[in-house]
Amino acid sequence: MFWILINCFGISVCIWVYYKWTRVKRYWAEKGVPHLTPHPILGSLSFLQRENPGVWMRKIYENHKHPYLGAWWFWRPALIVNSPDIARNVLVKDFPVFRDRFLSSGKTDPIGGLNLFTTNDPLWSWIRRRLAPIFTASKLRALQNLFDTKSKELIQRINNEKDKTKINLKIVFTDFTTDIIGIASFGIASDSTLTGEGPMRTVTHGFMNFDLYRGLCWSSIFFWPELVDIFRFSFFPKSTTDYFLRIFRSIAQERANKGDDEPKDLMDALLKLRNKTIDDDEDIEVSEDVIVAQAAAFVLGGFDTSGSSLTMAIYELAFHPQIQDKLYKEIKQEVDDGTGILNVTKLAEATYLNCVIKETLRKFSPMGWLDRVAMNDYRVDENLIISAGTPVYINAIGMQYDPELFPEPERFIPERFLPENKMDIKSFTYLPFGDGPRNCIGQRFGLMTLRHAISRIILNYKLEPVPGSPLPNEIEIEKRGLFLFPGEPLHVKFLPRE
Repeated sequence: MFWILINCFGISVCIWVYYKWTRVKRYWAEKGVPHLTPHPILGSLSFLQRENPGVWMRKIYENHKHPYLGAWWFWRPALIVNSPDIARNVLVKDFPVFRDRFLSSGKTDPIGGLNLFTTNDPLWSWIRRRLAPIFTASKLRALQNLFDTKSKELIQRINNEKDKTKINLKIVFTDFTTDIIGIASFGIASDSTLTGEGPMRTVTHGFMNFDLYRGLCWSSIFFWPELVDIFRFSFFPKSTTDYFLRIFRSIAQERANKGDDEPKDLMDALLKLRNKTIDDDEDIEVSEDVIVAQAAAFVLGGFDTSGSSLTMAIYELAFHPQIQDKLYKEIKQEVDDGTGILNVTKLAEATYLNCVIKETLRKFSPMGWLDRVAMNDYRVDENLIISAGTPVYINAIGMQYDPELFPEPERFIPERFLPENKMDIKSFTYLPFGDGPRNCIGQRFGLMTLRHAISRIILNYKLEPVPGSPLPNEIEIEKRGLFLFPGEPLHVKFLPRE
């Protein structure tokens, strides 16, 4: 009798699973939406840990020419948007419906789950309003001396290398960006640009390590947040967050008695948020976890994205001597005044330099998509209404490689971003920093970092590819991480200019 009951229960479960699966499988077809063929367990996520999501998004765009495409994150329906018009609605016009992101790091990971990148309202908008003034152009101009000093140290580091063709670009450039962020944000003196070592570099080395376990953590956070609390996954490696917490507390104690009203850096602004409530109607206190979460996210969001973008810019320039020469002439004539100082205002106005950076970010946007979640049922167009809770993904990298939007997308063509060609770029087809109220808060800081490093390198060196190196379009992309970063060491020849 017992075994009969067990068998009946097992059969009932199988019937329920089959019934549930058939309903899931028909979901987008019943709405008349073009869709991918789902895997019975993984849905559309069978590529995870085998292919970078940004690369996958590009292929999806190329193979499915529709304004939107139905997908499944496991058995949860999701919508991939390939249309700039729908992207505008999601990111700007109907932002109140798409205020929140889908990804989440759960309650068991406060440092990973409470930062601007992962948290949602009301905490997100409250913190965003209070940190935005730190990233104004006027505040960032005060960092002139820091950028000059560290960019010169970067040249010194390259000069010190005996075999300049063996320099691992990503490692050296993330040493540099870690220094910039550590000092600008937290006042932590560091020599990692010169030595590759330092307290903040210890933290960022841990952030860069994407083994199988961390890949699973990020895959869950981005595509199945419910698993995070079950398996106690974390956005950042625990060892690095513990170390970061000690550094943070040390700085906080050192500054406790200074009493300046005007925040001088990110750390000052964060310390002023402690023990406050979000608003009169919300009994949510800004704890130490909330503050440390913002600090950790800014480090992660800045050092690796800027380091990877700098890597790809230098690598592309090595394969394009004519572009390199044009860039050198502009910097030499319009920026370099012979004082050894690269003025931040002149760099911001250097037309071709900014075109080179924009083209690098078009081809290698660190975040190849923008995730949101519908808070209410939402009419996408006259044919489709999506249900509240549906994840929506703007396929930014797909649009940035669309030959109808960016002719010859595989080629590195900075000229497409010249002022006279600006009208040729359709709105919401170029989104390396996102758009709308949830765009990247550190955009100005990141661009300043790239401008100084690229200009200083081009003034001092001619760049050539190392024989046998892969072409820029052939490099291996990191598979276990979710950002579009190089997955192999990249090298160029640094030939000193006379």
